[in-house]
Amino acid sequence: MTKKPDTLRIAIAQLNPTVGDVAGNLAKAREARADAARQDADLVLYTELFLAGYPPEDLVLKPSFLTACEKAAQEFAADTSDGGPGVIIGTPLQRKSGTHNSIIVADGGKIIAERYKLDLPNYGEFDEKRVFQAGPEIQGPVNFRGVRIGIPICEDIWGDVGICESLAESGAEILLVPNGSPYYRAKIDVRHQVVIRQVIECGLPITYANQLGGQDELIFDGASFAIGADKTLAFQMSQFEEAVDVITWKRGEDGWACSEGPMSKIPEREEADYRACMLGLRDYVNKNGFKNVVLGLSGGIDSAICAALAVDALGEERLRAVMMPYRYTSKDSLKDAEDCARALGCRYDIVPIFEPVEGFLHALTQLFEGTKEGITEENLQSRARGTILMAISNKFGSMVVTTGNKSEMSVGYATLYGDMNGGFNPIKDLYKMQVYALSRWRNGHVPPGALGPSGEVIPKNIIDKAPSAELRENQTDQDSLPPYPVLDDILECLVENEMGVDDIVARGHDRAMVTRVEHLLYIAEYKRRQAAPGVKITRKNFGRDRRYPITNRFRDRG
Repeated sequence: MTKKPDTLRIAIAQLNPTVGDVAGNLAKAREARADAARQDADLVLYTELFLAGYPPEDLVLKPSFLTACEKAAQEFAADTSDGGPGVIIGTPLQRKSGTHNSIIVADGGKIIAERYKLDLPNYGEFDEKRVFQAGPEIQGPVNFRGVRIGIPICEDIWGDVGICESLAESGAEILLVPNGSPYYRAKIDVRHQVVIRQVIECGLPITYANQLGGQDELIFDGASFAIGADKTLAFQMSQFEEAVDVITWKRGEDGWACSEGPMSKIPEREEADYRACMLGLRDYVNKNGFKNVVLGLSGGIDSAICAALAVDALGEERLRAVMMPYRYTSKDSLKDAEDCARALGCRYDIVPIFEPVEGFLHALTQLFEGTKEGITEENLQSRARGTILMAISNKFGSMVVTTGNKSEMSVGYATLYGDMNGGFNPIKDLYKMQVYALSRWRNGHVPPGALGPSGEVIPKNIIDKAPSAELRENQTDQDSLPPYPVLDDILECLVENEMGVDDIVARGHDRAMVTRVEHLLYIAEYKRRQAAPGVKITRKNFGRDRRYPITNRFRDRG
């Protein structure tokens, strides 16, 4: 009788795949396996749908894509004939029972097992039920070199469907879980609690391997970890960083326990949010093939933090900042924008918009005769700026970074075909007060992996002065909006928590103000549908998480 091993060295491949780049993802998987072999790993655990990239969305409906993924899986399985580590890797598989979100287990040059995801998420940012079929039944553990390993896939451990407990009852000794779990603020704590709950239910140690990288609006933050059978944190990998870490598990009288693994420090709230925004911008630009970016640098806080994020993500040489002054642009704004560009070291151009705006006004003189000057004329300034940025984009191939925050986008304080122009928005899911908090944090810290300078990169005057769009004389945002701390609290109640007006008023807010903000939130939906994608930071971002109808007459009046 073959003696069961008492040591298992598992490499966690916390990597950054690209959706649709099957060949590139396979190459990345091979590189990680070679790294794991040098570290004497027995097995490499990759993340959910790694060969396809996650989430592949409707690519899964394309037969040629499924064929490419399965071919890559077979090729990778053949690699294991070299006597090195076995692999557990995610891929879509089309079988008689349907198209499944699957993993293969390969060792000795062949696929020794397949497992299919059972619990398909269909909420928030997930809609897997429209492209995948659930696995037909709970499949038992896989015998890998004498160790019986249970392999639930991501959502299989989030619900209360008893998959982990069933695997334990069928003989599993340890559970390895490949995941594609997107970031939102404090998500790591949520994941830990999910896994602890399952450990209590099944009595087995659980390893949680999570994907890294930006995919459109989603950020995968890594932070892979394990909870031991004793319900304590067995190891913790880094957040927002690629890594191939080998974890040593030893068999004892009470089962398997981690004897060696990393214990990385997890960033605090502002650092985590900033690094998520930075990673999202970097991957969106690089994975979509843009050489550089351009943004309008107004001297305000939103464009300043976006400029800092762009330099940190891409380097100073890949950002062109453009100040576009008009008659209402203050001397302070001109100085603040220049100081910000100088602190960041990026290219800075000034393109006055007096002539194009006056040209539009002149062309419209006859049509507008007898009307009062107002928002229409203000928006012409924003649209002139948007047109100039798009012209620079077309001429030089630079992606326009758009800079509106969540507070403004919530209430429609953004101009279609103006300041909303752009390919990606790194602060789309940050409320105004969060923008201020991250700006102060960045002035005191340089995040790991950032390419920007240390020191004060966002001038103090930008942070301290009253925010203004500067579209008319002496304008400030608070002329027509409540103070941002008040507005942000109301919006968080309405958007993140779906609270009713009465409950929000009970928090101390003025009823008329709450109902006005609710009205503005609803009528701005058509603008948000046309907005650029941006990094998801909160539990409920605009776009993937919150899908309200544009045509909507409901108002909460108690």
